[in-house]
Amino acid sequence: MNHAQLIALGRALRVAGEHEQRLTAGDTAADVTEIRQDLERAAALLDEAISGPKPVTRCPEHPSGPVDPDAADLCLLCETRRRAAHRDTPRPRAAEPDEEAPSRVQSQHRLRADHPEPRKRWIPEMWNGEAWQVCGTPRRSERDAQDCLLQQMRGPDPASAYRLVYAFTDHNIQRIWGTPAPRRNEP
Repeated sequence: MNHAQLIALGRALRVAGEHEQRLTAGDTAADVTEIRQDLERAAALLDEAISGPKPVTRCPEHPSGPVDPDAADLCLLCETRRRAAHRDTPRPRAAEPDEEAPSRVQSQHRLRADHPEPRKRWIPEMWNGEAWQVCGTPRRSERDAQDCLLQQMRGPDPASAYRLVYAFTDHNIQRIWGTPAPRRNEP
């Protein structure tokens, strides 16, 4: 008897046990045909478990199917279906033939190939005299990011230029305020 058959037999016997509780409580109006059907169902499940081929998996669909020792229910057919479902998740775009595949380096940040579904973000940046640097938290809304940049421009120490970068699969510069100028060496 496999696990699924044992569970089904246990349920059928519990239903029959509920009839016993009603009869001992003094309920004489119990339907005898209903009690008989529940007992016959439990007996049929027991006969099926004994007379059928010896189950090798714990799968209710394929008790005598092929075995996969790594599967939780030992069923190769169901495990193959589960693996196929995992493979059907969206995959990242394939690298162009002239591009080299990125090297795999252990990092706290994942590589783009590991992230098939990137998030859409708006990144406010400012020119620090040598390079663009993030000047606020990346936002999910363009309006919020523009408001952040306006506050930076009106602040006590504004930069010479600001820009808004739209990051999805690639980074696209959406708008630039001011002109990036090299840092002046003050005497």
